[in-house]
This record gives sequence, structure tokens and C-alpha cells, in this order.
Amino acid sequence: MTDLAARFLQAFIPLFVALDPIGLAAIFIGLSSGVPEARKRRIARQAVATGGVVALAFLFLGQGIFRAVGITVGDFQIAGGLILFILAARDLLQPFAAPPADVPEDFGVVPLGMPLIAGPAAIATLLLLAQTAGLGVTLAALAVNLALLTLSFSQADRLVRLIGPTGLRAISKIVSLLLAAIAISLIRRGWGA
Repeated sequence: MTDLAARFLQAFIPLFVALDPIGLAAIFIGLSSGVPEARKRRIARQAVATGGVVALAFLFLGQGIFRAVGITVGDFQIAGGLILFILAARDLLQPFAAPPADVPEDFGVVPLGMPLIAGPAAIATLLLLAQTAGLGVTLAALAVNLALLTLSFSQADRLVRLIGPTGLRAISKIVSLLLAAIAISLIRRGWGA
């Protein structure tokens, strides 16, 4: 395997775990039940666009924001790792993820685009990967993951029929376990920085 392919996989896999396209597809299905198909497609595009723009903003401006606030990447890794661990643990310990009672029609921006797509997991992972794998590789991994997220939203109903709701929950729990491991890794790296 070439060095570039190895670096791409090192960037792609943590982002895939942080974004969790399968788990987000399950959330999308739950939130969009009863929404007409055309509006579902528009909301899916809106969510991915919002998540992508917020992720890119943090990728390019994150270091400047850190300097202005007086924190280091290590500080953010520890804080992001703690938040990720809490989110992962909460998801692992919850029997079912219940959607919010009142979801606005255009839930693509909030909560789907941000903080579910561009949340602490994705932002911390992006900032770390930009330093370790390089900006170009990180951008490529982000683009592929956003494309997979778009695909999972567009195929969400088919995914439910194929895997079933229990299968989706099981996959989501496995992804949460991997996210908890990534959180511990972030805390360990931040502590050593």
C-alpha cells in the first residue's frame, strides 16, 4: 500500500466513525417519518451542506480560533475526547435513541447538519487529522465521507428494509464503541501534547 493510500485510510476511518453515516441514516429516518419524499431529499442536501461548511470552517479557522481564545490543540483534544466519550457512552447505554418531540420541518441545519454531522467528534477528528495526515488528505477523506453520508440519506429507507431497525441499532452501537475508543485516544494524545 502506498504512503498516500495509507494516510488516506488513516484519515478516512476516524472520520467515518465520527460521522457515522449508518447511525445518522437511522436518525434521519426517525426524524423524517411522515415528511414528503421531495422535502426529505432537500433536507438531506441541506444537512450535508451545513455539516460540510461547518466542518470546513473549523478545519481552516480552528487554529486561529484556538490562538485567539488561548487554548492549544491538546486542550481541545482532551475536551473533545471527553465530550465524545460522554456522547458515545450515552448512546451505548441508551436502549433506543428517541427523536425529539418537536422537530422542525427543516431539521437539516439543526440538529442534523450541526451538531450531529459537524459535531465535536467530527471537528476534533478533523483538526487532529489535519496535523497528522495533512490538509489535502483530510479534505479528501472529508469529501468521501460526506458523499457516503449523502448516499446513506438517499438510501435510508432501503437500508432499513435491508438491515432492519435492529440491525441499524446494532451497527450504531458498534460505531459508538469505536467512537469511545477514538475519544480515549484523543484524550491520551491531548494529555501528551
